[in-house]
Amino acid sequence: MRDRYDVIVVGIGGMGSAAVAELAARGVDVLGLERYDVPHDYGSAHGTSRIVRRPDATDRASATLLERGLERWRDLEADVDRQLLYRTGSIDVGPADGDALEDARRICEATGLEYDRLSSADLSERFPAFAVPETYAGIYQPEGGVLVPDVGIVAQVTQAHRAGATIRARERVVDWRSVSDGVRVETDHGAYESEALVVTAGPWIPQLVEPLEGVVVPERQLLGWFQPGNPDRFGPDRFPVWTLWTDEGRYFGTPVHDVPGCTVGRRRTREESVDPDAFEREPTQADERLLRSIVEEYVPTAAGPTMRLSTSLSATTADDRFVLDTLPDRPEVVVGTGCSDSAFAFAPAIGEVLADLALEGTTEYDVDPFSLDRF
Repeated sequence: MRDRYDVIVVGIGGMGSAAVAELAARGVDVLGLERYDVPHDYGSAHGTSRIVRRPDATDRASATLLERGLERWRDLEADVDRQLLYRTGSIDVGPADGDALEDARRICEATGLEYDRLSSADLSERFPAFAVPETYAGIYQPEGGVLVPDVGIVAQVTQAHRAGATIRARERVVDWRSVSDGVRVETDHGAYESEALVVTAGPWIPQLVEPLEGVVVPERQLLGWFQPGNPDRFGPDRFPVWTLWTDEGRYFGTPVHDVPGCTVGRRRTREESVDPDAFEREPTQADERLLRSIVEEYVPTAAGPTMRLSTSLSATTADDRFVLDTLPDRPEVVVGTGCSDSAFAFAPAIGEVLADLALEGTTEYDVDPFSLDRF
């Protein structure tokens, strides 16, 4: 077994698979390490759908990353001959005078995105599946959509393999340390050395990178799928991805795609930090009631029998932004984290950033908003 590489990447989810593919494409001798399967369903990047919501790019720096990410996803589609990105449009729904819709409008205008503001009546007319109070409104953005994360990760890993990368799944990193000529990584299988280390371990990153303890918070996420009463209203060509702000929290959903039922989830389901190695993995009846109550109230024709429930983990930061940086006093160690459900769209561009930082210590992208020292 070889034990020396140019770069080691720890965590082969959305960001990690993109970083490995990018490094390999540049001719770098790269090793990827993943403690679970490739892909797996423990972190935030898995399953059949992840939202593309353009107002998630809250400033010019993140908008640039999102534009580049979507461009790379389209290129990857052509390369692997699989559709990864489905354009459905996206809609933000909430109180007409609330901050959430004002923020969505402001972001669209600041980043030059086309949008429509819809009253509750307009919303019901354009998308009859929604039933919202008269005091609610919506911001519709036609470029939103759905990505298929499992297929996207496999496509990036396939690219990495073609370019000569080595990826080892079911191998858990237990420790790492800086050495005179780079980094030494120890796993439950052996040890490896490299000139640079990229850590994209999602919810597990605070366990591996001490400066991220308290900065990155592992949170339990919940998704449910419910059978719609009128399936024709809920296909990707008829029904947008959606985000809903209520007094109870922020919810989101997608059209019917690949598996039976419309998807609904709650952002920061319980608003609590969890141990990623010992959290409540199995969904509960209380979880189901939480999601069903929102569907019954706001999307009632989608509130048929439960088709599926699923939990996962996300890695969130206090300001809901990424961390893309090298470690203080350890420029050979690069971290990429802060990936929630909708952040998957950025992954290929983040892979470029992480490769730049690992090889050059800097990048042409504006990553100042994502620096570690902001905390």
